[in-house]
Amino acid sequence: MYPSLTFTLDGTPIGADGRATRPVINPATGAAVGSLPCATTRDVDAALQSSQRALPGWRRMSPLDRSAILRRAATLTRERASDIARGITLDEGKPLAEALGEVMSCAEQFEWHAEEGRRIYGRVVPPRLPDVRQIVVREPVGVCAAFTPWNFPMSQAVRKVAAALAAGCTLILKGPEESPSAVVAMTALLHEAGLPAGVLNTLWGDPAAISTQLITSPIVRKISFTGSVPVGKQLAALAGAHMKRTTMELGGHSPVLVFDDADIDRAAAMLAQFKLRNAGQVCVSPTRFYVQRGAYDRFVSAFAGALSAIRVGDGLADGTQMGPLANVRRVQAMEAFVEDAVSRRAEVVTGGKRMGDSGFFYAPTVLAGIGDDARIMNEEPFGPVVPVTRFDEIEEVLTRANALPFGLASYVFTESLKTAHAASNGLEAGMVNINHFGMGNVETPFGGIKDSGMGSEGGTESMDGYLQTKFITQM
Repeated sequence: MYPSLTFTLDGTPIGADGRATRPVINPATGAAVGSLPCATTRDVDAALQSSQRALPGWRRMSPLDRSAILRRAATLTRERASDIARGITLDEGKPLAEALGEVMSCAEQFEWHAEEGRRIYGRVVPPRLPDVRQIVVREPVGVCAAFTPWNFPMSQAVRKVAAALAAGCTLILKGPEESPSAVVAMTALLHEAGLPAGVLNTLWGDPAAISTQLITSPIVRKISFTGSVPVGKQLAALAGAHMKRTTMELGGHSPVLVFDDADIDRAAAMLAQFKLRNAGQVCVSPTRFYVQRGAYDRFVSAFAGALSAIRVGDGLADGTQMGPLANVRRVQAMEAFVEDAVSRRAEVVTGGKRMGDSGFFYAPTVLAGIGDDARIMNEEPFGPVVPVTRFDEIEEVLTRANALPFGLASYVFTESLKTAHAASNGLEAGMVNINHFGMGNVETPFGGIKDSGMGSEGGTESMDGYLQTKFITQM
């Protein structure tokens, strides 16, 4: 039911073979489903050398040939989507339908970057002298290192891998030890698609040790990280000390602004579904709900009703709409947020407790009447607990929404074009969604500002992160 786990060095899958291992836990049951081999310091060195050896040939390869490999990877991804999705549900926990959607989106990532890699254009700059020729070319950065999270184990990896490979870079990927099966499957299908040995190396093990060894190596020229703000700041500081470019897609605490003139029932239903995607363990999940006073009671009632109707259970069970949290620490974090809110006189409208006798389940929860000083209004919850508070005027709510150091995603619900324009201009976030959820498509930018990061993991901007500019002038 669960695949054998390896990491890959120079095109060869590597098993335990005397190395340390760590168990992979099914969050729906709390039981181990697999054993993951951990890379040694020598393995990391081997990955660095392999990536460096492979770089000249890969960067010189025709973009059309690189494109063909990525297209073949897209085809294989679709053919194996069911098996890959099942592995994701077993080690990450999300419902099978969500896992399948994630895998299918990865096929789009491969295809889109296959095309964009054929369009890495430069330009001619008109010279000041008649005998001078001036051109600008864009070249691959070189060997890159990427670090990806457990919550979207395949799509977060593919976003980085597809962009780097399409740009002509080689990549060392340190994937998520908690949910590794998708990266194992992705690596295998890329090599089956024709990827040369050494262009993509993968590693598991001690995240701090591996990241330090990779970032401080002179071989690595670019870092891409998706994860928490504190870890992202540490890695960015380390990369900065070695003058290495970075893309950082970090945490958020996304404000939701629901105005009196919004379609309240539609907003409540949409937000309930989107909030409980992956049990709320999404960096762009809506997490701070500000509802204008005239709509507040109606919204809270409709939203709590929609959340309480969600079917929670094992992601492999028929009809499951929300799976477990990733681990017991996430459950304990939800309990601490709710306890703190209640101590500040917030009302638990629905949920507010663990579910079941096994696994890591927590009920979808609405906290009403909460103050801005509550922990959950200031710390990213990363789970299915929702604080809802009132506001009166747009200037007030924009000030409150922008008060935190986060700036990833934001959401606005209103039927007024004037209000939508003012909110989209006033919100300090890398992405603003008005009356729908329009982020995450391969062709659009995906990234934040402030403490939520820098650079983009989507759109043509994602390719820009793996390319550098060279100016050539000749007489």
